[in-house]
Formats: sequence, structure tokens, C-alpha cells
Amino acid sequence: MTVHGIPPEILNALEGAVGQSGVTADAAGMAKYLLDWSGDHRGGALAVLKPASVSEVQAVARLCGTLGLGIIPQGGNTGLVAGAIDIDSRGAVVVSLERLNGIRLVDADNFVLQVDAGCILQHIKDAAEAEDCLFPLALGAQGSCQIGGNAASNAGGTNVLRYGMARDIILGLEVVLPDGELWSGFSGLRKDNRGYDLKQLFIGSEGTLGIITGVELKLFPKPARVETAYVGLVSFEAAITLFRQARRASSDLISAFEIIGSECIALARLIDANIVSPVEAPVHVLIELSASATVDLRSMLVDFLAGAIESGLVAEAVLAESVAQARAFWAIREGLVEGQARRGYHVRTDLAVRISDIPALIDQARQLVALEHPGWLPQAYGHAGDGNIHFNVLPPLGLAEGEARAQGAEITAGLYQIVGALGGSISAEHGIGRTRHRTFWAGLAPAHRRLVTALKTTIDPQGLMNPGCLLPSTETFP
Repeated sequence: MTVHGIPPEILNALEGAVGQSGVTADAAGMAKYLLDWSGDHRGGALAVLKPASVSEVQAVARLCGTLGLGIIPQGGNTGLVAGAIDIDSRGAVVVSLERLNGIRLVDADNFVLQVDAGCILQHIKDAAEAEDCLFPLALGAQGSCQIGGNAASNAGGTNVLRYGMARDIILGLEVVLPDGELWSGFSGLRKDNRGYDLKQLFIGSEGTLGIITGVELKLFPKPARVETAYVGLVSFEAAITLFRQARRASSDLISAFEIIGSECIALARLIDANIVSPVEAPVHVLIELSASATVDLRSMLVDFLAGAIESGLVAEAVLAESVAQARAFWAIREGLVEGQARRGYHVRTDLAVRISDIPALIDQARQLVALEHPGWLPQAYGHAGDGNIHFNVLPPLGLAEGEARAQGAEITAGLYQIVGALGGSISAEHGIGRTRHRTFWAGLAPAHRRLVTALKTTIDPQGLMNPGCLLPSTETFP
């Protein structure tokens, strides 16, 4: 006999670990935890567990080890590669960190902040700002994503150019290991050269080695000045040339450099029909400069763009005259992502190449689509300053979803071949999850596989941590 699809003895044991209020086992209650943000992936679970303390997370790990239950750690569930959803329905439990959401410490003197893993990114940014500090991780999902998930996926975002990926702005982690033991790497130290940097094993591990329960973060002085420009250029080659010149001219005060193919603007208008593009050009660029000291950023940006226009590199440029206008510029970049989701299924990639190879990547990708899949609509945009391009492709309207997904898989494979030939990566910031793990594993050198296997089997010998994510399933791993 089962209760809500789960044996009653297991349900009782889980309730013993986190209390009745910490267990959801009915289909309606679990639904939002088993569907990803894009709507592309739906999974299954025996139950969703919501521990309210670190000790309850430890109890869950110990119990699941005894019962042989897989554990799928889940943050805000905003990922795009099915890393927090069991799409193969192996009978695991989802462990949501949403109730573990407190801010533990804000130390403005040392520019350190400690938080629970379930703390929403925007709340962290607000807490830093209240102390006249900046936490620079900036994502479209920052109103709902959780910092533990950001750490587990090594999140990127628009400020990587200036501040680095998540692993660059994390000082320490607190992690519940698969056997329930708690490891804490909190110290508040900026420099600590005592052997292996263990936190880096868990950052980007996508929950396959343990459950992150706490994160210690670097804070930065809050910028006193921010200047934003929206620029039009004739090509992606011109955009990359502009980036090189801008970085040298601004003494590394660039906090963001985003490129957007003009074809993407229509998608932003699906979210806000009133959006007006500030420029009319084949390629758009968003440049943001910021500084905490008294630096005349506006004159710096004006002089630089004037020179670029005079040389013919830039076709036109508009400087934001207010915070509201700067937000309107950014609304285009943010809206195009939501517009793609609203349109429905599409090929979504997260590619990384050397900055100088960005034009070649986009050109070859567009040729692939035009020659082999006419009627599909390429969309090229991304964080060009760090080499990350999202080359997405929309199927023709009216194409049956089954056929669209079949062709989409062919397009994805072709794009991965292109990025591989350029010496790039199939994942710049979204991770591997369950949608890319076969491609990831097949591309690893033998020595790389041995090291990954050694880490996984040593730290998680039962293979219960996020089974099927990042690494091949237990049937083929190691």
C-alpha cells in the first residue's frame, strides 16, 4: 500500500526528519518543483522535502543514505538544463532549500556577507545595498533564484566581465555531505593558501557532491557613478573591435558589455509592445561603466564613443540621461529572453569561445541554420565581454512540436560541433544538468574522466546525490 504514490513507511520516515509541514507528496503540491522555468522539462519525485534548518538537511541526507533514495537539491528552480528536476523519474526526493533562507551576517567593514543557501539573490543584493555595498552577481532570475543554486551552478550573468563568475565572488561554503556530515569552509579570509581549496569542488558541481546549506560572499564598494550607453554597429566584428577599444580606454571600469543581434528586438516586444530600440543597426551593444570613486565616467564614455563614431566603427550611440532611461535600455536585453520563452519551444544554447572568435561562431552558426534548417530563426546575443554567446533558434510558427524538437536536436548537435572546432565550451554559465551530460561526458579526455570519477565515487560512493545530473546515469558510470 502507498500514500500519494509513496510507501507509508518511507513517508513516515521522511516526516520524522523534517516534520509533516516539511514534506509534500501529493501531485498538486509537488507540481511547481517538478517543472522547470522554461516549461521544457517535467520530472517526477517520491516527495518534495523542505528542511527548515541545517540539522534537518543532515537528517535528510542520513535517512536517504539508509533508504538508498536519490537526493535532488533544488534552489529557485530557475535553471535551464534540468539540473534540479529528475526527468528520468528514478524515484528520488527533491530537497528544496526554500525555508533555509536567512541572512546570517553582513560585515561591511570586511566586505563579507554570510547567508543560508535558500536566500533569494535579490534579497542578498538588497542587504548589501543597505550597508552601502554591492553584491555584483546579476541575473535575469535574481528575484527568484537562490544563492545555493547560483553556487552549485557557478552562475554567471551580466557582470562577469568586471567581477567574475560565482566561484570568483564566493569566499566560503557550508555543505552537508552525502553521509550527513557537515563541512564548513567559512573563514572570512580573502587569502588562505592552506592546501586544497575544497569549496571549489562544490561550486559548479550541480548538487552531485553534497547539499550547499550556507554561502559566504564577497562584497564590494557600491558604485557611486554608473553610465550606460546603447550603441548601434554594422557587424559583430565591429562590436568586438569596440569592446577591445572600450576596455583599454576605460581602465577596466566596464561592468557590462552586452551584444544583441537586431533580430532579437521583436522578441522583447512580445513582453512589452511599447519597447522602442534606441538605434537602428544590425548589431546593438549595451555598455555600462561604473566606479565607486569620483571618476568622470560620462566624459570618458562620451569621448570614447565620439571617437568611435568619427572613425566609422560606431553607426550611432545614445547615452542614458537618467536611471529610468538606463533601465529602459536593459529592459530590451532582459525582455528578449522572456520573449523567447513566451514564443514556446526553441533551441537554447549557452556557448563560450575566445572573445576574438565570437564573430566566427555567430557567422558559422547562422550558415548552419540557413543551409540545413531554412525557416528557423537564429537569435544571437550575450555577454560578449566574457566570450559567452547565446545562439538560440526559433522554429517556424506552426511546426508541430514533436518535429520541432527533433530538428532542434539536430541544430543543437551542429552548434556544438561548431563551438568544439573553435575550442570553445557547450556551457558558459547554465551548466550541464541532465540535458547535456552525454555530450559533456563524451567530450572528456580519459584523464579528465578518471579525475571526475575519483571525486564522485570518493565523496558520494552510493551515487545518491543528484543522480543523472552532470554525470551519466549509474548504469554507465563510472
